[in-house]
Amino acid sequence: MTYNPPLAPTTIEWSAIDVRGDEARDFVQSQVSQDVARASSEEIWTLLLQPDGTVLTSGRLRSLDDGYRLTVPRALAASSLERLRRFHRRIRCTLELVSTVEGPFATRAAQIDARWPLEGEYALALAPQSYGARFVEATVSFAKGCFTGQELVGRLDARAANVPWRLAYVEGPTFERLAAAVASRGPASHPALTTWEPVGARVRALAVVHRTLLDPAHLATLEDVTITPVP
Repeated sequence: MTYNPPLAPTTIEWSAIDVRGDEARDFVQSQVSQDVARASSEEIWTLLLQPDGTVLTSGRLRSLDDGYRLTVPRALAASSLERLRRFHRRIRCTLELVSTVEGPFATRAAQIDARWPLEGEYALALAPQSYGARFVEATVSFAKGCFTGQELVGRLDARAANVPWRLAYVEGPTFERLAAAVASRGPASHPALTTWEPVGARVRALAVVHRTLLDPAHLATLEDVTITPVP
């Protein structure tokens, strides 16, 4: 029997959280992983982390006249707002959800092209380093001072830790074949095709794989599947 999993929506919808008020800068600086000083002149990638250091979402941060706007996937907007409200105590700023805005990727194809994780990948509750050095470089400042979730991220960076789960780009003949290849090494807790699309007679996807899967000797045995770690 052929397994036909539901396709992810071909389009990506985005929402924003506007933080406005006298203490908006201090609040945002304490909650996101990038230095908000950069957002005064450009829109930047940043992360909203859980207190344990795992990624809740990435987002695009830019300054407003009286605060900041954080644009996130709409699927994660409510949980992102809830997470910010947990630390919004006796601070002179407001939090407002804007339901529809333009985001950095319009389609899943563009997301896969960029090799950038979004809600499918973040659902696995991993540290930023699992998504690659390029991702960490784009989203985290290690010089900005304290922010929620910093401890794990800083510790992994300081120790150059080899995280067990890694984001990869995969391509092969069918969804079933890719799913089997992704799960062919490592424990069963996380391996997953997270974002995928059919392209002609083949399938391409982002996946979270165990680091043992990326052994070149093992990859050489997957003649009909290409698995490439996202740098």
